[in-house]
Amino acid sequence: MKQNFLSLFPTLFIPVKMKKLNQLSFLFAILLILNGCSGKSGQRETISLNGTWQIAEGKKDIMPPVYNHTIAVPGLVTLAEPEFENAAPPVPDRYSDRNPNKYYPQQDSIRDAYWYRRMVTISKNIPEVALLKVGKAMFGTKVFVNGTFVGEHLPSFTPGYFDLKKFLVKGENELLIAVGSCRNSLPSDVPDGFDYEKVRYISGIYDNVELILSGTPYIKNVQVAPDVKNMQARVQAILINPGEANNSEVTFIVKESKSGLVAGEYKTGKLEFGKDDEKVVDIVIPITNCTFWTPDNPFLYNLDVTTSSDSYKTRFGMRELKFNPETRMAELNGKPFFLRGTNITLYRFFEDSLCGNLPWNYDWVRKMHKKFREDMFWNSYRNCIGFPPEEWYDIADEEGFMIQDEFPIWYGAPGWNTWTKKLDAGNLAVEFREWMQERWNHPSVIVWDSNNETLLNEPTIDSAIAKVRSLDLSGRSWDNSYSTNRAPNDIFESHPYHYSNPDFKFKDMVKASIVPQGNNHKNPETNPVIINEYGWLWLNRNGATTTLTTKLYDNLLGKNSTAAQRWEIYAKYTAAETEFWRCHRQVAGVLHFTALGYDRPDGQTCDNWIDVANLVWEPQFYKYVRDAFAPVGLMIDFWDETVKKGVATNIPVIVINDLEKDWSGIVSFTVLKDDKTVQQKQVSIIVKGLGKSETSFTMDPVSEPGNYTIEVILLNTPFGNIKSTRNFRI
Repeated sequence: MKQNFLSLFPTLFIPVKMKKLNQLSFLFAILLILNGCSGKSGQRETISLNGTWQIAEGKKDIMPPVYNHTIAVPGLVTLAEPEFENAAPPVPDRYSDRNPNKYYPQQDSIRDAYWYRRMVTISKNIPEVALLKVGKAMFGTKVFVNGTFVGEHLPSFTPGYFDLKKFLVKGENELLIAVGSCRNSLPSDVPDGFDYEKVRYISGIYDNVELILSGTPYIKNVQVAPDVKNMQARVQAILINPGEANNSEVTFIVKESKSGLVAGEYKTGKLEFGKDDEKVVDIVIPITNCTFWTPDNPFLYNLDVTTSSDSYKTRFGMRELKFNPETRMAELNGKPFFLRGTNITLYRFFEDSLCGNLPWNYDWVRKMHKKFREDMFWNSYRNCIGFPPEEWYDIADEEGFMIQDEFPIWYGAPGWNTWTKKLDAGNLAVEFREWMQERWNHPSVIVWDSNNETLLNEPTIDSAIAKVRSLDLSGRSWDNSYSTNRAPNDIFESHPYHYSNPDFKFKDMVKASIVPQGNNHKNPETNPVIINEYGWLWLNRNGATTTLTTKLYDNLLGKNSTAAQRWEIYAKYTAAETEFWRCHRQVAGVLHFTALGYDRPDGQTCDNWIDVANLVWEPQFYKYVRDAFAPVGLMIDFWDETVKKGVATNIPVIVINDLEKDWSGIVSFTVLKDDKTVQQKQVSIIVKGLGKSETSFTMDPVSEPGNYTIEVILLNTPFGNIKSTRNFRI
């Protein structure tokens, strides 16, 4: 009888029968020697299986006879040594046929599956619970132990759990993990990460692999829901007893992560467990000297839950992030909060020539987060069309970032294409539940984002959300993209790409609506808005235009423009649009697109690094866009590119303050010609905490023809001098 994690723990999952993966071929291989498995009976052991594995390519139903490659886990198959021939081949016709109406399948003609292999030596009797956790693997996962099939997990973006109890033996064990070689390894109704921009979809085990050994009763999941008003945490623990009948107390201890000081405790009486019994323990723990988690103070707590035979550790922050349906703004721990941030398109970066092992170099990942905060004033980002390895979320928790976590579905809306992608609502709900269970204790995760720019003919995604929404005790908001099915505090996703029209000019911003649109539906102005894409000004890392921006830059600068000219206009226009959306205060969040992506000569988008391995910003982007995201910021609300000779001109300025504390200071107005000051004025201003103020300057008549720059600077803010610029000519 085939067993998997769903059948072992049926009440944890939505009872929907997953389709069998007829065409997926893969068998897994794992070789590991564990000498440290002789801990005390009743203690959980979580044994990392990360490291070097053997790997081979082959057919889906035949175990390879030889494993003549090695690979680091987690990682992608492109990192195997020696390299596989044409690993993750490009999607057919993707280079030659840039038709957005076409669905691009991927077929690997060389192999059906990649097989991972290691040996595991266990030096004690196998306990009642023995689970293999494969954090994330593309495309579909099958596990074999000692030559026997254990189970499969089709989803590529959520963890798979495999019950090894009946298959492991004391002593040496062979573990095989097989993953599908391409997207066509999956059934057509299972999300496969399709992305209109990608050309390579790379297989591999790209998150942690662990072996969990425990007695019973076993703690299979713990959710923490902070209650900041009452300075307490609701904790819900689900326990199962696959062994014989027994009893146990359950102890909960909350500690400050850094100091180790105990901040809360709770102990149940003895609970009686029958064979195969399941119990839910739902309690409230007051938090002593409660410290809230915020981006500026990412204070974390550890929670230890123990039974007589098991222990479970998780981490959480005392933070509540809600979107007020009346103000349509975010509120962090009961106070207004403005999201300033960016996007990470990691799955696109996977196909970048410089990707290598950077996503699993967690020093590099942490450095990137720090540069987001210190260099660009960002406090949030969207994981766009896909989830990173789980360690990224731990880093975001520690560094103080808020994440809009987007499930990798991007199929467009009716009229976008001639093909129809059909998903199964029940199976999708299973994936959504697996996703939520993995993430819901992370204070960094603030929005469940079900898809990008998608509206299916059948409301599959809507139905899946309805099945799982109530599971999150913290009540996070959902982003359902182009669907109109939203709860009052759910997100209206806005992508107001002014420059997608190559004839759009900077001066046209004066006619732009301050109410964000950029969705398949008109903004009803009833839901909070997050602008998580805008601009359409992308350049490759060498300053060349992308396939989407060549005509735009030809129109803006002429056909013979230089990389330096393009970088400057990119930075200035992106800064101006950032100011526009932030200073009009019609949105809960402004998220630039994108801080990490691919650099491909035939690509459509790109990021803003000139050296991604060392995380060096393109200098013009850093110079102009940094100030546009400053917590105390401003906008010159002037968009004309020409000024009449000899006529005085009014220059409006809006100043905003994302801080709780009032800011008062000097606003300096300067007009320059050829870097020489021709006019200069100053005014004092007070901006209330979380508010905005407006002022203006009269630019005296200018008579000499030429090119001019207006600079308005907020002097001596907590973040230095913050500048906005506009260019005009006489």
